Parts: sequence; structure tokens; C-alpha cells
Amino acid sequence: MKNYLPRPDLLAGRVILVTGASSGLGRAASLAFARHGATVALLARDEAKLEAVYDEILAAGGPEPAMFPYDLAVADDRSLETLAGTITHHLTRLDGLLHSAHKFYSLTSLQLQTLEQWQSLMRVNLIAPFALTRACMPLLQQAPDASVVFTGETHGHQPSAYWGGYAVAKSGLETLTRIWADELSDNENLRINTLIPGQVATTLRSRTHPGLAPDTLTSVDDLMPCYLYLMGADSRAVRGQIVECQTT
Repeated sequence: MKNYLPRPDLLAGRVILVTGASSGLGRAASLAFARHGATVALLARDEAKLEAVYDEILAAGGPEPAMFPYDLAVADDRSLETLAGTITHHLTRLDGLLHSAHKFYSLTSLQLQTLEQWQSLMRVNLIAPFALTRACMPLLQQAPDASVVFTGETHGHQPSAYWGGYAVAKSGLETLTRIWADELSDNENLRINTLIPGQVATTLRSRTHPGLAPDTLTSVDDLMPCYLYLMGADSRAVRGQIVECQTT
């Protein structure tokens, strides 16, 4: 999958919502999706950073994206339904949803993690992806070929010390993926998977492994073939899978 060669028009005519689109993997994926023809709906907290990605897409000749400044930490049913309605009104369709937004505090022992931190980690990393997907489900089910991709974490897939609530939330995404894929087994036009990027040169990795030189890590752009594959029609038969990007 990491050697996948997408055709230039792989995502032409598709509308893809990307959370965490203002930086890191979300930004890289938004740019990659647009380069391959998608209209990207950019979602993140920071409007100024969203505008920068918006401008990058236009400067590269991609389809005009849409911007949705939104804080998933305060998401509730009503605001998510409103968001889905806004997407329906302005974009009329939704063919893909990439969950790239995340929240992380620090590597800390369980004994030192507070209930408030756990609630926040669960809310952004597990509850919000579930709730946003559910709110967008009517639109996704109308698409002829739709893909939902959750972003997992190596330390959620193989838990280890000090990753605490973040790893638990990411592990929950894997279970959520399998349950939802099972419930959608009769729907051939909608698939749900989790993608684990692995060690990659992002701000999060620099915080958890400050001693690692960025040039020794995989770049975000090097992972884009995996993202494009899972979001395009070539992955139509891939359902309910936990995909480790750097080993697949």
C-alpha cells in the first residue's frame, strides 16, 4: 500500500471532510486529496491556519475547498447536526471523511493522569470521531463509493507504558472501526477503516520523542499513498481493517 501509485484523477468529483486539517497529517492529506481532484472540506479549530491550507490548495490549482472552523473538544449532537447540515447545503454530498484531529498532553504514568485529562482525551480522540461520523452518516450513505478513515496510533494498537488515556482512546477507535464495519456489512458503498501512520515527522512525535532527529523519521508526504488508497475506489473491498501504514 505504501508503494501505491494513485492516478492523477483518483478523487475527481469527490467531497472529502478532513478534521485536523490545519497541520500535520491532516494538512498533508488535505493537500494530497486536492491534488488528486477532491473538493476538500477543511475542519480545525484555528481559522488562520485553515486559511493557509485553503490558500495552498488554490495556489496549487486544486478545486476550491470549504472551511469549517470547529472545536471538536466542545462538540455536541446539535452542533454536529448543524455542521452536517451546512456541508449538505454548501457541498451537497460527502464521499469521504478522514479523522486526523487529535489531543495529546504528555507521556505520563497513569497514576499522575487526572480525570479531567482523561475526559478531554476521550472526547477529542474517540467520542468526537464517533459522533461526527454518525452525524455525517446520512450523507455518506448516499454516496456511490464512500470511505471513512480513523487515524490510529501505534501505542493504541500495541499499548505501552505512559501513553495512558491517549492510547486507550486510540485503541477504542480500532474497536469502533470493527463494530461499525460489521453493522455496515450489507452496504457495499460505504467502508470504514483505521490507519496507523507509525513513526512520522510531526509535532506530536517531536513532543513524545524529542531526541529523534526529524530527518530520521518518515515524512508526512511519504505516507500519502496510504491515505489516497484508502480514500479512493481502489480500496473498495477493504473494510473494518486496522492498517499499519509503514508495514503494509
